[in-house]
Amino acid sequence: MASSSYLSPVILGLLVLLLQIHSSHSLTCSSQTFTSNRLFQNCNDLPHLSSYLHWTYDSSNSSLKIAFVAPPAQPEGWVSWAINPKSTGMAGSQALIAYQANGSVVVDQYDVQSYQSVDKTKISFDLWDVTGEYSDGVMRIFATFALPKNMTTLNQVWQVGASLSGGVPAAHAFKAENLNSKGTLDLMAGTSSTSSGGDSKLTKRNVHGILNAVSWGILFPVGIIIARYIRTFQSADPAWFYLHVSCQIIAYGLGVAGWATGIKLGNQPKRIQYTAHRNLGIALFSFATLQMFALFLRPNKDHKYRFYWNIYHHGIGYTILVLGITNVFKGLDILDPAHKWKTAYVVVLIVLGAIALLLEAITWIVVLKKKSDKSTKPYDGTNGADGRRQPLAA
Repeated sequence: MASSSYLSPVILGLLVLLLQIHSSHSLTCSSQTFTSNRLFQNCNDLPHLSSYLHWTYDSSNSSLKIAFVAPPAQPEGWVSWAINPKSTGMAGSQALIAYQANGSVVVDQYDVQSYQSVDKTKISFDLWDVTGEYSDGVMRIFATFALPKNMTTLNQVWQVGASLSGGVPAAHAFKAENLNSKGTLDLMAGTSSTSSGGDSKLTKRNVHGILNAVSWGILFPVGIIIARYIRTFQSADPAWFYLHVSCQIIAYGLGVAGWATGIKLGNQPKRIQYTAHRNLGIALFSFATLQMFALFLRPNKDHKYRFYWNIYHHGIGYTILVLGITNVFKGLDILDPAHKWKTAYVVVLIVLGAIALLLEAITWIVVLKKKSDKSTKPYDGTNGADGRRQPLAA
């Protein structure tokens, strides 16, 4: 009896383990079944976007029968599977895109000649038995492709999107999962492999975002805070000036590097043009470059043009502040990173704002105190006729 009582928890644990194994196994393509007795010789658990590919290659007539399975990014979204006969990316691919319309799944053909040219038209492969299904949050594309006789290895691309725009699939996200959803399919060996080419582009995008967030979005505001508030304290002169200049030069250097990476990214093929973000970036770079000249054009404090230089310097500085923070948020919307990064930047801005408000109050106290001291100061022998200070009478 005692041994039986000890065995019961063990047996229960084994049952739980078996259930977990079964559950995890159900998440693989080998456990998936289809309606209408559709069967396939091969299947692959694709490494991105929770997607699966089932396929059968018939070498006698060079046909490829596929079933692509993936959940759309949103229930009203879309899924896509494509063959790219020219390269490894989305540009040049021949795609099938499935989405829901009027309660049924529609599968359309798209010739993606470039990221700027996505045409709903017959693709370069003959097709038959094209259909789609949707159930339990998962969409399925079924189709048979007629391939060229010498195509035994093909480049595949798959994708999911969140919505439709005017009945047309809207742009997908640009996260690592989306950028890396491509690979090759060896039809004779029955294997597939993935490409990590998207990692390089994603890294460049992240570097571009970090450089610009730190320069325009953080260091430039810090430099402005130093110039506006720290200079109020006489003990900080001239240290505040060198801190201000150093901060802005470093920010400008990082901003130029971020701008350069943005230009390089802009010259690469892409599906979407971020016109507003690009134009703001160009404006920021132009204003910041103009602001750097202020350092060399700075007249002495008593120079007759110093007043106009102050207007020029302060006006451009606050313009950079507004444009920089605005463009950082636009960049975050484009990169669509984890929510914590946007939250972290908002927290940084709140902290800088709180510091600025505190220093603003302290500055006014110091300024009013100086004015009060001047108004209560006794007569010091200044001659009102020529404005020169005269010695006090003995």
